[in-house]
Amino acid sequence: MTQQTPLRRVALTLAAAGLPVLPLRAGKAPFGNCHQCASNACGGRPNMKTTGPCQCPGVCHAWAAATTDPRVLTSPPWMAAWRHAVCVAYHPGAAGLTVVDLDDAAAVAWARQTLPATRTVLTRRGEHWIYRGAMQSHNAVRSGVDIKSTMSYVRYLGPGTGPLAALPEAVRALAVKSPTVARPAPRGASVPVPVGGGDCPHRTPTYLDRGIAMAERRITTASSGVHATVYRTFLAVLSTHGRCGCLTDTHMQRLFDAAQTKGESPRHCTEAWTNALTTLGL
Repeated sequence: MTQQTPLRRVALTLAAAGLPVLPLRAGKAPFGNCHQCASNACGGRPNMKTTGPCQCPGVCHAWAAATTDPRVLTSPPWMAAWRHAVCVAYHPGAAGLTVVDLDDAAAVAWARQTLPATRTVLTRRGEHWIYRGAMQSHNAVRSGVDIKSTMSYVRYLGPGTGPLAALPEAVRALAVKSPTVARPAPRGASVPVPVGGGDCPHRTPTYLDRGIAMAERRITTASSGVHATVYRTFLAVLSTHGRCGCLTDTHMQRLFDAAQTKGESPRHCTEAWTNALTTLGL
């Protein structure tokens, strides 16, 4: 019996219970897109916010590849992926769940004092607290705490203990109170203004979205030096858009998600972003 056989069996069991699953490769990262789907040239999966459905049968588009269909999970492209997989992950938001990822003992202690008890899964350094209800995912809502739900994936580490509790307002409030993405320009800083005056051009949705999309592609197509590429990309985005206040949590989340598809951890993403802010004096 190979190592991959139990992983596939676990995936099929979870899928039968209604949990959309996908394989992860070394580094707890999803498998990269095939050449036809690179940089979302195919238009993305139907459940992604992109144009047009993707007909690729492979394990593409990270969290959006998660499925409960046993035919897909045992299809030839997926079987090939299972042979190289190291663990099983799931898309909590698609199952109507939210995972509060507590990365260390301090975060666990905070949760026990602040959040209502719910199903708990032990991790290597902390715990996953799983709630019934979905919301937008957010990284680094406080030290050692990430929220994983829609448009994200979580490594499956077992069924956990305790009954599922409903998603509390305290968790939703964490996202609202999460740190702002770009700080206001310091007093006296010179912010470019278009000739003839007017609003900051970075506030034009098309201009900003194009810049974020290019940054995502730069990260997801990196073949080596991913950590350095992520930092340089964050630095470039902040140097262009960081002083006018046009960046939002959604823009940062898109960049963090792109970095995590290449194996970067939420903590590394946060550190790279913070270092870029410091370098630019923001």
